[in-house]
Amino acid sequence: MKAVARRKSRKSGAQEAAVGDPSFSQAVIAWQKQHGRHALPWQNTRDAYRVWLSEIMLQQTQVAAVIPYYQRFLETFPTVEALAAAPSEQVMAHWSGLGYYSRARNLHRCAQMVVAEHGGRFPADPGLLEELPGIGRSTAAAISAFSYGTRAAILDGNVKRVFARVFGIDGFPGEKAVENDMWQRAVALLPESGVESYTQGLMDLGATLCTRNRPACPRCPLASRCVAHLTGRTAELPVRKPKKKVPERHAHMFVIAHDGAILLEQRPPSGIWGGLLSLPERAKESAADELPPDIDAVVALHGEAAAVTRLTGFTHVFTHFRLHVTPYRIDLRTRRHGVAQSAQVWYPVTELAGAPLPAPVKKMLLALFAAPDLLS
Repeated sequence: MKAVARRKSRKSGAQEAAVGDPSFSQAVIAWQKQHGRHALPWQNTRDAYRVWLSEIMLQQTQVAAVIPYYQRFLETFPTVEALAAAPSEQVMAHWSGLGYYSRARNLHRCAQMVVAEHGGRFPADPGLLEELPGIGRSTAAAISAFSYGTRAAILDGNVKRVFARVFGIDGFPGEKAVENDMWQRAVALLPESGVESYTQGLMDLGATLCTRNRPACPRCPLASRCVAHLTGRTAELPVRKPKKKVPERHAHMFVIAHDGAILLEQRPPSGIWGGLLSLPERAKESAADELPPDIDAVVALHGEAAAVTRLTGFTHVFTHFRLHVTPYRIDLRTRRHGVAQSAQVWYPVTELAGAPLPAPVKKMLLALFAAPDLLS
């Protein structure tokens, strides 16, 4: 009976999704003006460049982590023209550690397109914004709303959580049918005025009150109408994504060092850590610690090995798999001139802090060369 009731609730929710409710937006706006966030670095501006930069950085990343990156980006790239003209290596270096590196590549391409095709001005039309690299429907709406006051609906992860709980929406929000229902509701609930405060209010509610764990329901302006709160289902909604077994992958990484420099190579533009510099790497078939059989040939390309030392391994979790890395330091007695591939470069260890490296690789290298006794 409970399952049948939920299906009926879901059906009625979909049918009512296109029905507006002015009291909903009024409650969100009033709360945001009094209790919402007003002092974030990218607020209190109509500069579309700054708004866009913050929205891209905030995709799948917490505010606290974004702030220092946002500030450093603006110091180096104060305008969209400056970002568009920058070398990709410099952009990736400033993004290093923030994760989801396709965002950085799209960020750079988007800046170049805005300059080349829109005269350095971000379009006000969400539809045109959505045509730019890295900007989806929700991000386009947020940029347009905050920069130009456009009446456009957002539906990011925070908003999905608020909607799922307030309206008792069953089903995983990542499913197309459920997401479509939420989009209909998001559009219908848009206020006639005050869209900036409303949009920010939805974001703030999801980030500060309607959190995934231990939501602060007594302080929520929507508590009196929230289905999840009134029926004791805040822990159930939104419905979690069905769990799948996370694949495990293993790899060797080689810290090939000589005379104060290490060998780095640029990763392909697509795939994990795309476009960043990283260490030479070999896939492993299992968790076994043995060096790959072709290690002598790998070393011979660059010189003669004086010592090979196993370092402390680390694990990095990506969206779709878990990578276990076994690193080795290979100190060369002599080094061959040049490198084996054009994508490889000898990089001074004194400059690693500013290198466009994946965060776990940079952390390992900085610890290694700042404190050689950390070798194991």
